[in-house]
Amino acid sequence: MPSPALKPPTSPTPSTPVAPPASTDPAPAPAPLKRSTLFILCACVLVAQGMVAAVNLLVPQLSSSGLHPSSSEILWTVDAYVIVFAGLLIPAGALGDRYGRKGALLTGLGLFAAGATVSALAVSPAMLIAGRGVSGAGAALIMPATMSILMRVAAQEDRPRAIASWTLAAGLGGLTGNIGGGLAGQYLSWRALFWVVVPLAALLALAAARAVPRTDKTAGAPALDPLGTLLLTGGLLALLFGIIESPMYGWTSARILAAFALGAALVALFVTHALRSRAPLFDPRVFTTPRLRAATLGTAVSFFGLFSLFYVNSQYLQYEKGYGAARAGLAIIPLTIGMVLVPKLAARWSGPPRAVAGGGLLLIGLGLLGASTADGSTPYALYACWLLVISAGTGLCMPALTLSVVGSLPPHQAGLGSGLSTSAREVGAALGVAVTGTTLASHASDGFLGGMEAALRVVAFVVIAAAAVVTLGYGKKR
Repeated sequence: MPSPALKPPTSPTPSTPVAPPASTDPAPAPAPLKRSTLFILCACVLVAQGMVAAVNLLVPQLSSSGLHPSSSEILWTVDAYVIVFAGLLIPAGALGDRYGRKGALLTGLGLFAAGATVSALAVSPAMLIAGRGVSGAGAALIMPATMSILMRVAAQEDRPRAIASWTLAAGLGGLTGNIGGGLAGQYLSWRALFWVVVPLAALLALAAARAVPRTDKTAGAPALDPLGTLLLTGGLLALLFGIIESPMYGWTSARILAAFALGAALVALFVTHALRSRAPLFDPRVFTTPRLRAATLGTAVSFFGLFSLFYVNSQYLQYEKGYGAARAGLAIIPLTIGMVLVPKLAARWSGPPRAVAGGGLLLIGLGLLGASTADGSTPYALYACWLLVISAGTGLCMPALTLSVVGSLPPHQAGLGSGLSTSAREVGAALGVAVTGTTLASHASDGFLGGMEAALRVVAFVVIAAAAVVTLGYGKKR
């Protein structure tokens, strides 16, 4: 009698492939990245980054406006956006990874427009500063969400191009902000700049809602850590308060020394809290990776130099060269050339990333040294040459630095990597504006040119020193 047919085993055998468990963290899609998606995401980046620099061109107009801001209130107007932007970037990245990146992007665009509305309606410096802070919170949601979405929807072979485009948009955002601020200052008013942002953010939100794909929530995403966020943001705020207010109170005054001590204490408490917490904002031990540590430093220092230049550039061209606001904004265009052309060459570079990163930072430092020699009689053509050197350095190092930060972390922490990279940019930008503005105020007796020379030389030497540190910090691994 034939034996009955055996049923297939219900449990897998060694020869039976086991299907992986369902995951909310899928592998990158193999389909080519759509140009429309890349364009919209990069447009969001450009606008968010542009508002970091746009107010620089309006400093002369704001100083003489009916708000009657003090010199420190002018600095806070520029830096409030950047401080909130930088302080909330990492938790905003974690928020997008955990609850949805597209939702974070759309929420960020809404906050961005709301803050611009408050700024446009400001009747006091405090209201203007508060509006800038709200917009900064929106930008903090926008930036990591855009990078994280790109990392999720781009195929592996498309990622270098996507990151280079994202980096280019961030760099060009500063230049676009300068041009937009200059045009508003020349032909409209400082309020018009903020009013323009409102419909622009609405159009971007509509385009993103229709064309940007919704990515799955990430399993194992970084935790939301309110205490860690408060400690880290508070430490940065105290540090910048000490730098910005030092010309008024004196570097050795009790108030300034207390601000620096508080900033150091809050950062130390953040590190202690993060090391002990089961679900920290981010684990400081990620900085034990040499490449990530060096790339984060290089990113911060590159924007420290770039935004130091942005802050003095508009005032130099208007006060010393006699340019109108619009012409001063357009005069920054040489900075776009290197940022547009050089990243394409850097993306094809087959040499060690440390050579690209260190070489780019060195060029930024040398360009800043050259710009520090400018005075009222310096031909614009010569000044533009120094801008080209700075732009070439920025275009060379930024894609490599960004890819090193994001690539040093696992895919499920793409939002954290983007947050670290962008936070380093904004911390560098905030410190650049604060240090440069403080140096100008401290050298008021030497005139603007004396302060500009001192400020750019200090910044240049910091960038050149950092170039050496970053080059060595990458190590020998390619």
